[in-house]
Amino acid sequence: MSNKYSTKDWLLLFFKGAGMGAADVVPGVSGGTIAFVTGIYERLLNAIKSVDLKAANILFKNGVKAFWQHIDGTFLLVLFSGLLLSIASLAKLITYLLAYHPLLVWSFFFGLIIASVIHIAKQITVWGAVNITSLIAGSVIAFVITSISPSSVDPAPWFFFVSGAIAICAMILPGISGSFILLLMGMYGHVLAAVNDRDFILLGLFLLGCIVGLMCFSRFLSWLLSRFHEATFALLAGFLVGSLNVLWPWKQVTSTYLSSKGIEKPLTTVNLWPHDFAVATGQDAQTLVCIALMVVGLGLILTIEKLSAPKP
Repeated sequence: MSNKYSTKDWLLLFFKGAGMGAADVVPGVSGGTIAFVTGIYERLLNAIKSVDLKAANILFKNGVKAFWQHIDGTFLLVLFSGLLLSIASLAKLITYLLAYHPLLVWSFFFGLIIASVIHIAKQITVWGAVNITSLIAGSVIAFVITSISPSSVDPAPWFFFVSGAIAICAMILPGISGSFILLLMGMYGHVLAAVNDRDFILLGLFLLGCIVGLMCFSRFLSWLLSRFHEATFALLAGFLVGSLNVLWPWKQVTSTYLSSKGIEKPLTTVNLWPHDFAVATGQDAQTLVCIALMVVGLGLILTIEKLSAPKP
């Protein structure tokens, strides 16, 4: 499969990985969503699950080249290079934007998710009882998860491994953000700090947890897609719908907590209409700008969808 890719295709794949990395940095946005709308989701799952004992046997019996082809190695290398580079380079920028321009950031991603719901819905040919039930179930699950109050912990190093194994499962699910799962576990700030501080020991533990979690969960998800294809798509679309709860731009902080560095941070919030937000917070709701950014986000995903569509 990989030998059919041109240099342009590999470059585009690198930027798809970068898009996944940028999405995974933001609590509430899933890199799996970007993988899905760019048309690489199922190939990514198949490549990940191919890294197994059979792959190890091929490596020892047939050599590195056969092993690399079996796991779709070039695809994974290019994609994850873009993803990791994006996370490393955008962590500080996203932190800054979320701190000083949260309305604009959330509005843009709100539009991204709406467009992603539209994209996934197009993949379902018949909206029967099973698919509708899956959509509702996914919406409820995501809504409940995103409504849970985040916690704050001062983690031991081993907890970076555990949090990586759990968060990576969400990172490859459209609609449920791995970053938000980290936030719920009280680990988001610690992981972001490790990225910014280049703490390679803690990052290594986190990445090792991600690898273990990814190996296990990708097999389960691939099994679902192979046996219940459209119902799984409907479930994923539901995850996206439910995640809109956490992406709504106009929020009022109802409680805060002190981080491990003594910085006061939001703990729980309530969604408001723009006018109510302005009255409650005394801040400019920037309604027109936010709506414009929602449209931009929606248009971006639909453009990506068009560019990623298979050529006739």
